[in-house]
Amino acid sequence: WNAMISAYGQNDCGKEALKLFRQMQQEGVKPESTTFVSILDACSNLASLTEGKLIHAIIVGTGLDLDVLVGNTLLNMYGKCG
Repeated sequence: WNAMISAYGQNDCGKEALKLFRQMQQEGVKPESTTFVSILDACSNLASLTEGKLIHAIIVGTGLDLDVLVGNTLLNMYGKCG
């Protein structure tokens, strides 16, 4: 999951990354910090503040908002999106 989400995000396929992230959630797979970093980068590249905020809420629910890398990526996403 992480590799595919990351690859989509890095190759300007942010919508596909988001779609795969949603599918991952529907199948009950719990995202890790690396998942959140990749999907937030995809949101940044899409300038999708709405999606970024939704993912931020999920991050807070997992407690990974305290992870330094995730926190930095959140700051980056908010800086690029709004």
